[in-house]
Amino acid sequence: MDVYVKPAKKATLTGCKSIKIKDIAEVVAPADIAKKIEALTLLHINNDNKPKKNYLISVTDIIKAIQKKYPAYTVNNVGEQDTWVQYAAQKSEDNPAWKWLKVAFVVLVMLVGSSTAIMAFHTDSQIPKVFENYFELFYGETRSNPRIVTIPYAIGLAVGIIVFYNHLMGKKLTDDPTPIEVEMEQYEKQVTETMVDLMNIREKTHDNH
Repeated sequence: MDVYVKPAKKATLTGCKSIKIKDIAEVVAPADIAKKIEALTLLHINNDNKPKKNYLISVTDIIKAIQKKYPAYTVNNVGEQDTWVQYAAQKSEDNPAWKWLKVAFVVLVMLVGSSTAIMAFHTDSQIPKVFENYFELFYGETRSNPRIVTIPYAIGLAVGIIVFYNHLMGKKLTDDPTPIEVEMEQYEKQVTETMVDLMNIREKTHDNH
C-alpha cells in the first residue's frame, strides 16, 4: 500500500512530551491507516529545563518510523526533506502593555525613517526647484514654493503610499499581499532554510566526532 507524507518546513510545538508525525506532516492514506500513522512517535523530548529548544526531523526519520511499524507500506514523500521544530516548554503570554509599546516604537521608527528618506530624496533631486520650474512654465512667472503644485503632489504622494502598501485604516484594499508581507515571508523562508542547514551541519559534525 502507498502512503504519502507531506512534512512541513517548520513546526512550532508547546508543552508536549514527544513529537509525533501528525505534529509536523500531513499523511494521505485511508482514514484508519492515516490516523494510526499520524500517532507514531518520532522523538521524545528531553526534560532538560530548557524553556526553548530546536529539533531537526528528517523525512527519513518519518519513513523509518512508518516502515518499522508497517513494513509492508510504501512511503512517498511529497513535502520537505527536513523540518525545523521549534519547541517551547510552555506558551509565552504577551504583556499587552509591552506589545503596544513595541508597536508604537516600530511605528515611530518607520515614520521617522520614511520621512527622512523622502526629504533626503527631495533634497537630492531638487524637487522644490522642479516645482518652481513647472509653475514658471505654465504660468509665466517665478514663485517660491508654488502651492498649486506642491499640494496636489503631497496628496498624490500619500495616495501612492497607501496604494503601494495596500492598507488603509487597518484594512487591506485588495487581497494581494503587501510589500511588507512579501518581505516578511522571504525573511521567514531564509531564516528557516538557514536554521535547517546549520542544524544539518551540527548533526554531521556530531556524528563525525
